Amino acid sequence: MSGVNNAQQDVDIDLAQLFRAVWKRRVRVVAITLAGACAAFVIAKVVSPEYRSEARILIEQRAPAFATTTSGNDSSSGPLLDELNIASQVQILQSADLVKQVITNLKLYERPEFASGGNGSALSDILVKLHLKHAAADKAPEERMLDAFNGRLQVYQINSSRVIGISFTSRDPDLAASVPNAMAQVYLSMQSGAKLDSNSEATRWLEPEIARLRDKVSEAEKKVADYRSANGLLQTSQNNNFATQQLADISTQLAQVRGDRANAEARAQAVRSALSSGRSTDTLADVSGSQTIQRLKATESSLESQISDLSTTLMDGHPRLKSLRAQLADIRQQINRETQRILASIENEAKVAQLREQQLVAQSNTLKADSARAGEDEVGLNALEREAAAERQLLETYLARYREAASRVDKNSSPADARVVSTAVEPVDPSYPKVGPIVVVATLATFILTAIVIMLAELFSGRALRPVGPARKEDEVAPAETPKRPQPDTEAMPAPVMTSASLGEAPASMLSIPAEEAPVQLAETAIEPAHEPEAEGHEEAVHAAEEEEDFSIQSVADYLIDSGSRLAIAISPTGDNGSTATVMLARTIADAGSRIVLVDMTGTGCPSRLMAEHDGLAGVTDLLCGEAAFGDTIHPDRLSDAHLVPQGMSDLDRAMRGADRLSLILDALGSAYDIVLVECGAAEVSGVARLTRSKDTEIVLSMPEPDESQFLAAMTEFQKAGYEHIILMSGWREEHDPDTRRDAA
Repeated sequence: MSGVNNAQQDVDIDLAQLFRAVWKRRVRVVAITLAGACAAFVIAKVVSPEYRSEARILIEQRAPAFATTTSGNDSSSGPLLDELNIASQVQILQSADLVKQVITNLKLYERPEFASGGNGSALSDILVKLHLKHAAADKAPEERMLDAFNGRLQVYQINSSRVIGISFTSRDPDLAASVPNAMAQVYLSMQSGAKLDSNSEATRWLEPEIARLRDKVSEAEKKVADYRSANGLLQTSQNNNFATQQLADISTQLAQVRGDRANAEARAQAVRSALSSGRSTDTLADVSGSQTIQRLKATESSLESQISDLSTTLMDGHPRLKSLRAQLADIRQQINRETQRILASIENEAKVAQLREQQLVAQSNTLKADSARAGEDEVGLNALEREAAAERQLLETYLARYREAASRVDKNSSPADARVVSTAVEPVDPSYPKVGPIVVVATLATFILTAIVIMLAELFSGRALRPVGPARKEDEVAPAETPKRPQPDTEAMPAPVMTSASLGEAPASMLSIPAEEAPVQLAETAIEPAHEPEAEGHEEAVHAAEEEEDFSIQSVADYLIDSGSRLAIAISPTGDNGSTATVMLARTIADAGSRIVLVDMTGTGCPSRLMAEHDGLAGVTDLLCGEAAFGDTIHPDRLSDAHLVPQGMSDLDRAMRGADRLSLILDALGSAYDIVLVECGAAEVSGVARLTRSKDTEIVLSMPEPDESQFLAAMTEFQKAGYEHIILMSGWREEHDPDTRRDAA
């Protein structure tokens, strides 16, 4: 190392020398490794084995067998599903009272394993001697017992479920199984006892309350009865009193009497009009319905028939005809007299109805005054009835709860809200120590530490250091003079390669790269132009390398415009920086005069934040959920002529249920725009396949900082899915003048 320092040269680590040093001492390394393995095996065998067993408890709502499913007092199982409730039950299982009861039931204080200082270790002894930890003898016996027990106990929730595991470690396999089972039984007894205590307390509190409420209900009902009797509020139905019922009856009779009076007056007017005008009264019901009128009409008809028959054989002056005509005139006079009598009867009926109406009106006025006074009295009555009803309802509620609580005072009627789903069994194999894993880990650790020690010795001795710097400058010129790799023959390639526009010609053909040739292509494009003696040749090499690697946003935009592609799917494996490059691609195409719309299908909504005027615009998710019209989801870009369909504000999971309609939406957009660009973020091939109906769709891998392995993995997946048109977009191309390019070189 002195020679190196005197020569003022930099040094580098010779990895080959390090590995050669380890290989030279391989016998020593193997011997030390075997010694470490043997020591670990012996220690693992000497250490006293410990056994672990586990019981599991399911927290669930449990009701008595006689309980109905519609019980209003039983709480639903909703709170038991809460994570906080399960965590609370875990703490209850670790409580000191429960642990003390288990220790007493199993008489663990008689076990030497839980004796004073039985759970000490070498580390704890050292800490005690350094006064960093209190000695076990300084603690109370009960506290030492609890510490020893809790050190072997583990209570935990299993996999975000309602199952709680109780695990215990002991040197005795039978004790390792007995403790979890005993803890589960004590826990269930405590839970059931808590329910019994709650029911007993409820019955003790409800008994005097029910007695007090019964007296209050009786007193309230007596006040109602006394008030009703004092004010004459005799109740005839549920909602009416006696005065109101009478008023209703009088009103009904009054309406009926007024109708009868009007009917009688109308009938009398009809008969009077017929008599005064000389019209026939045969059409009047009161006249035609009279038995006397009917008999006289029959006699009149008979006489008219006889007169008609005799007129054909006898002369008009015949005595027989004269007698019949006289009888006919007498009969008609009788009909008129009977009609007058009927008219008088109808008029009398109308007068009687009028008198009855006057009486009913007087009674109605009297009852109205009584009903108004009764209404005022009912205000106080209603207040008393409400108070009595409230007291009665509270009494009925207390009685129902008392009956329910009294029925659950029995021990079997209140099961705990938990049950044992897995009991602990006596373990066969010890949980510690695991001889195999310990020996394997110790062997590997010994081997690695031995090798590290040998390598450090080589480094400190200087044998693993080699000089670098001016003395090796001649060796660094050789790589710069190596000839460039010949370009593969494009005609012999099974598929077109991703190339770029060269020397001012048409844009690059951004097509798919075969998976077996992609590593070679990316390796060739990743070679930095070496330092050459002449600056001009160096500048040309840099220029050629940059043109070959031209996967910039401008080249991708030129390719999409010239190829006439209607749909392009942009994938950003690197996240939002790739989505930002996609937004720049859309704006570049829009600046070129093409109509383009960008559909934001990312999870982060990066394109929407960059292009939208403000947040809260309707977008793809609103369209899929049916909460927005198609035209309301298309918005202009705030910095270019491009259009944007943002992410939207609806729930993403509910929107993805209608993802099958995305292809229809993209077809509709394709009919209105020259290019539809869909930014999917870090999407997978399966998600892209749901957007496209054809495998000829352009797939743009937006990677501003291309990673070879990541790009090859993404390209291989899309090629396996049948997509042949895969485009790499590596970022924005920056133009440099020759001087700047030469300085950068």
